[in-house]
Amino acid sequence: MNKRRVLRFILLTGVLFPSVLAPVAFGLSDAYKGNIYEVGTLKSVDSVLRVKVGDRAPDFTLPSISGQKVSLSQFLEKKNVVLSFVPAAWTPVCSDQWPGYNIAKDIFNQYDAILLGITVDNIPTLFAWTNQMGQVWFPVLSDFWPHGAVAKRYGVLRSDGISERALFVIDKTGILRYIDVHDINKRPALEDLMGALEKLK
Repeated sequence: MNKRRVLRFILLTGVLFPSVLAPVAFGLSDAYKGNIYEVGTLKSVDSVLRVKVGDRAPDFTLPSISGQKVSLSQFLEKKNVVLSFVPAAWTPVCSDQWPGYNIAKDIFNQYDAILLGITVDNIPTLFAWTNQMGQVWFPVLSDFWPHGAVAKRYGVLRSDGISERALFVIDKTGILRYIDVHDINKRPALEDLMGALEKLK
């Protein structure tokens, strides 16, 4: 996929996803819509980063909804890694953000990148939520116990026990190359993430 096609894809997804593609991604059954918890507006950022660009990314091992344990170190020398921390299952922006990455899977592949989705929810909650979303292509990991330990290590655990909405791009050598601790009330722009991945090529 050349740069022009990538740009066109990003523009289309940015414009169309909320109004057209989201219902397709979710199926948006009445049962699903009825289970989304409206959290209201939260303080945009409520944590202090413990890492910076150029640092070695802290390793971790977390359980996934597939039943397997997933470690950051298993991807070293093989894949670039994007960590996507989201605050909570069954909430509006989180339920919009992750399905958006489904339609960008080919772009992640182009940049030889794997996405790891992380929340502080437990495995049964994440399993039910992602099933209702219509599945996602990337591993979904639970930072439930010890509660928020990985989010805390990265400095994105909020004072109320949920994580920030944050993206970390880690290169194949394990070095942090991009950090976006985003306004928790908004979905991060896909084009910013793709721009960070392009710099790794």
